[in-house]
Amino acid sequence: MSRQERAINTRRLILEAAAEMFNELGYDATTIGGLIERIQLTRGGLYFHFTTKEQLARGVLAEAVTMEGLAPQAFKLQEWVDLALLLAHRLPREPMLSAAIRLSVDVKSRGLFGTRWPDWIEVGQQLLTEAKERGELLAHVDPAETARLFVGAWTGVQLITETLPEHTLSQEISNLFALVLPNVASPGVLARLDSSPYRAKRLLEEAGRPEAPSPVV
Repeated sequence: MSRQERAINTRRLILEAAAEMFNELGYDATTIGGLIERIQLTRGGLYFHFTTKEQLARGVLAEAVTMEGLAPQAFKLQEWVDLALLLAHRLPREPMLSAAIRLSVDVKSRGLFGTRWPDWIEVGQQLLTEAKERGELLAHVDPAETARLFVGAWTGVQLITETLPEHTLSQEISNLFALVLPNVASPGVLARLDSSPYRAKRLLEEAGRPEAPSPVV
């Protein structure tokens, strides 16, 4: 393994460990010293990549907007659905994603670093705008408004689902789509959309991405 590859792997290891600590402890209680102890890295080794907790938080947030598993579909509206379902499936399995949300809802962290919600809104708006241009949306639907409101709804569902162990995020987002899609999709498209809670797992398998286990609670 080259020096560059080792550096990339170490940086990823640091960010993943920091994400786990942000999830477990919150931003304020996470410390550089605790991170060094957790990953058994020298202070110099850590400082080569990140010198402050603020840099770590920014690094985690920078990894949040990913399209992994998303593939072109016959309908752009299906791609919009797929993006939300993929995030719902991946989030309980990937500390980096869940930490980004936790940092976004933390008042202090949000004040320091902002959030990635505007990025998700923009991605959704682009997909919905293309869907409307193709005639996949009802005439009254505003792509920008729909994208903004759906990101808010998705985030709210995720936060509530965390407190309801008998429910999974994938199932709850699928339920959310059952309410939303009849109000945005044209009838011919609606009948052909798949918003099953199992769709994301299938998409990742088709993409050749190994399944990450869901954490045991």
